[in-house]
Amino acid sequence: MDKLLIRGGRKLSGDVTISGAKNAALPELCAALLTEEPVTLTNVPRLRDVATMRQLLTHMGVQTETHGERGGMTLNARGVLKAEAPYDLVKTMRASVLVLGPLLARFGAARVSLPGGCAIGSRPVDQHIKGMQAMGADIVVEHGYMVARLPAGRSRLHGARIATDMVTVTGTENFLMAAALAEGETLLENAAQEPEVTDLAEMLIKMGAKIEGHGTSRIHVQGVERLSGCTHDVVADRIEAGTFLCAVAATGGDVVLRQARADHLDAVIDKLTEAGAEIEAGRNAAGPFIRVRADGRMKAQSFRTTEYPGFPTDMQAQFMTVNAIAEGASKVTETIFENRFMHVNELVRLGARIQTEGKVAMVEGVSRLSGATVMATDLRASASLVIAGLVAEGETIVDRIYHLDRGYDQMEVKLRALGADIERIK
Repeated sequence: MDKLLIRGGRKLSGDVTISGAKNAALPELCAALLTEEPVTLTNVPRLRDVATMRQLLTHMGVQTETHGERGGMTLNARGVLKAEAPYDLVKTMRASVLVLGPLLARFGAARVSLPGGCAIGSRPVDQHIKGMQAMGADIVVEHGYMVARLPAGRSRLHGARIATDMVTVTGTENFLMAAALAEGETLLENAAQEPEVTDLAEMLIKMGAKIEGHGTSRIHVQGVERLSGCTHDVVADRIEAGTFLCAVAATGGDVVLRQARADHLDAVIDKLTEAGAEIEAGRNAAGPFIRVRADGRMKAQSFRTTEYPGFPTDMQAQFMTVNAIAEGASKVTETIFENRFMHVNELVRLGARIQTEGKVAMVEGVSRLSGATVMATDLRASASLVIAGLVAEGETIVDRIYHLDRGYDQMEVKLRALGADIERIK
């Protein structure tokens, strides 16, 4: 099992190109199921979850081909034979539920295993089920599968008003894809506003969908009879960008993040600026960029995670590491997932002073961390431990980094190019 060996104490400097967003690429790969025509995606990140989704689509009969230097992938779903997502292919990835909407919309039936993924808390699929039922599907859960079909005599889903009990990103994405081919108008209320949702909507519009209001909490979709193929560039990963921002804030240095969009990271950038980092955003001929400079200890910042455009739960662990070595004390409140403090015990092994009670972590900054062997427990926890290892004195080994590979494209390669002493070992 791969591990990362990190020798801490080096500042980071140079340029790094931010990869395409995992949380945009996965639904956009599923959107290829909505049409018989080829769909080409560029800037697809090289991640374990992307490989799993590709394997799942291939199992269904989708032809996939990679090409080009910028993560190009072409998908052709003309010959889909199996409207099924089996457990063996989805047990490691919760995003597999995203095939439910496209399969129902185009084929009128789906059999999708209840998904797996990081053990960071309950992410129930009941919102997905309720939404599809509102659009006319019959759905039952049996033997660990969601089995869905259209009633006899119906060939298409129908439009509906869907108001979810909570903001759900994958739910909003599933409903968008299903509604694009449904008969009539669908209104999504309490919709997720994340940039990845907006990017999916922009892709669907290129395919011929009629969507308005994406990027807000109310999205209108007027269903069409068919969608065509398209070419679409996956939006840059704001969480990868935020992770590198936190790494520079923790270690010190001067780094330019190529393709990173500051307007997708307002809450994180505001906190890092208040902590003492210098952050500049702009655009040149090559695209958007963010430059971050840090020198000396940051000042601790309290924050509370919430839905976009608030502080993202996917950045909580990384920013907690910054707070762990910052000057002063801070309070971190996690409101999205109930088990997302599992990295705390590992940070404590490195010398951090953190106490948790329920949804709150109290962090007292220390002047130094010491290298140790730590274990990753989920995707973002992995990133927080890597940042801690970059700061810690001596050697840090981060075990179980298969979590990291699910969401970061060659993270250690990019960090090494910035001057970090980091390598992958067995």
